[in-house]
Amino acid sequence: MRTAVVTVVHGRHDHLRGQLAGLAAQTRRADRHVVVAMGDDGIRSVVGDAADVVDLPAGDRLPLAAARNAGAAAALAGGAELLVFLDVDCVPAPALVERYAAVAQDGVLDSGPVSYLPPPPAGGYDLTDPARLAELADPHPARPVPADGEVLDSTDHRLFWSLSFAVTAPTWTALGGFHEGYAGYGGEDTDFAETAHAAGVGLRWVGGAAAFHQHHPVSRPPVEHLDDVLANGRVFADRWGWWPMQGWLDAFAERGLVRRTDEGWVHA
Repeated sequence: MRTAVVTVVHGRHDHLRGQLAGLAAQTRRADRHVVVAMGDDGIRSVVGDAADVVDLPAGDRLPLAAARNAGAAAALAGGAELLVFLDVDCVPAPALVERYAAVAQDGVLDSGPVSYLPPPPAGGYDLTDPARLAELADPHPARPVPADGEVLDSTDHRLFWSLSFAVTAPTWTALGGFHEGYAGYGGEDTDFAETAHAAGVGLRWVGGAAAFHQHHPVSRPPVEHLDDVLANGRVFADRWGWWPMQGWLDAFAERGLVRRTDEGWVHA
């Protein structure tokens, strides 16, 4: 099965280098790696000949949904039968591509466990030692962590995330990709999962298809993304009848930044 990895990126050049190193060390190399550069002219110098670069213009609100769709389109045009989407912050464990390819089937979304690394030591992470990375990393507490070789069926599509997932070409085409009404932070991956759920496409968690999320500073709640959360939340609510990112909205409300009205969440 011809497999393509798709990564979308703006900045994060060191993290992209870490991902490229992880992909080069796979037990089963991907047939192609497509990197979508969102308004970032420096990406080609980072990847060299290790990946194919697709350039996509970007404004202040990064077109994450459109970028994933553009990467998928390029991969499919090159004959990919399995798409593996990998966030730029993620370094794949050695068997990630092999495990996704081994269990691939139409009609499901496959997600691998992602664990979070602490801040890197001086000199960076030792990407040649995946066992050490696994010791350092903390699994996400709210998502399944199947054992190597295990595949868990899930009934909760709200757990889906776009950090690391795989989907066959026919299933991707049937779902129509990510809804491009979203831009900037949040909502587009939850929308994709709802589209899958409505279409009867299942969700599975694939043990062994692990990835390590490289550390970067974050805000909790992400106040710098408040406008995106409200705008994308409104798009989602109009499509599905409920608001995503509820935890962030509640945290914003506690700080007096937003309020809930009969029409939904708005600036306070």
